[in-house]
Amino acid sequence: MIDLLLAFDDERHLAEPLAAALGAPLRWIERHCFPDGESRLRLPPRLPPRVALLRGLHRPNEKLAELMIVAPAARELGAMQLTLVCPYLAYMRQDMAFQPGEAVSQRQVGQALAAWFDRVITVDPHLHRVATMDEVLPGRRGVALSAAALLGEWAARHACRPILLGPDEEAAPWVRGAALAQGLEHGTCIKQRSGDRDVRVALPELSFQGREVVLIDDVASTGRTLAVTAAALLQRGAAAVDVAVTHALFVGDAISQLAAAGVRHVWSSDSVPHASNVVSLVPLLAAALRG
Repeated sequence: MIDLLLAFDDERHLAEPLAAALGAPLRWIERHCFPDGESRLRLPPRLPPRVALLRGLHRPNEKLAELMIVAPAARELGAMQLTLVCPYLAYMRQDMAFQPGEAVSQRQVGQALAAWFDRVITVDPHLHRVATMDEVLPGRRGVALSAAALLGEWAARHACRPILLGPDEEAAPWVRGAALAQGLEHGTCIKQRSGDRDVRVALPELSFQGREVVLIDDVASTGRTLAVTAAALLQRGAAAVDVAVTHALFVGDAISQLAAAGVRHVWSSDSVPHASNVVSLVPLLAAALRG
């Protein structure tokens, strides 16, 4: 359990219901941005021993700088056990150097967070060759929750006997978890990526004729993979294609690209504030903080 939830004002959509679910006091971190881009951050003058800081890492570069300042300041002000509640955890994709000299961002960011926090709670981190969050955070406790079952439940209630489809083979366990709880048919595609926006997708050997399909994934950024897959499904006779993702980054014209490809609905969790948010992560996060 925690004694206090700290949050920035742009996390209000999650901070207020999470504090209410925990029955914990909520205090805000005040920010002022100077003309040169530096930030002045002000915390409550005294903090209790067990503090949780809510901070998602979409737009990660500026927010990592804030965490670097806030975490040691919180300890100076009395926090002895400091937990980061990070619904979307950035920089997890690159877990190895693909070219000589490349920084392994997952390792570097994980080491930094381990230096600042005693525990990190996140949702559906984009891990491939690393099995657990404990490996990302050397010497600290990492908790990886999943919104898969929540998204599967939403899909089952808002689409007619849908097939749940993952964009690539790496998503197979995640899609399976979303589908099995609802007794839904499911499968995964085979994806070939040649660049950030150059993607080819091979559909699995399932019968899509006349069926509603929900494309389900952990994170959507450009939306290119989802758009290409949706178009292919409609060509194969799917009656409708919807999209359900945990982390709705949807940069640039991603939503309009999905609409142009024929996607009917876009649904997401509230890990990242977006117009598509329909699934609340508050129960998941509150349960983890109570543990």
